[in-house]
Amino acid sequence: MPCTTANGYMFFTLNKECQIGIRFSKDVRKKYLEEYKMTIFKSYNAVMHGYILLRDDMLKDMNNMVRPLNKSYDYVIILESK
Repeated sequence: MPCTTANGYMFFTLNKECQIGIRFSKDVRKKYLEEYKMTIFKSYNAVMHGYILLRDDMLKDMNNMVRPLNKSYDYVIILESK
């Protein structure tokens, strides 16, 4: 499973269905789930806690991907290092 990490934490990952999951804080995750009608990310039929599934329509415009990716990175970089 390809992924990106920072500070010892995975924050951007791809599952076997080639879907992209991004990790967020609880508050940001809640906002994306409610306001943008996104769903929880799963990998190998297991819920990846803390991750949301990037919708296909978001992948069509790079600007739609940059903001969530930066928010995800900013979140893991402030966590205690592993």
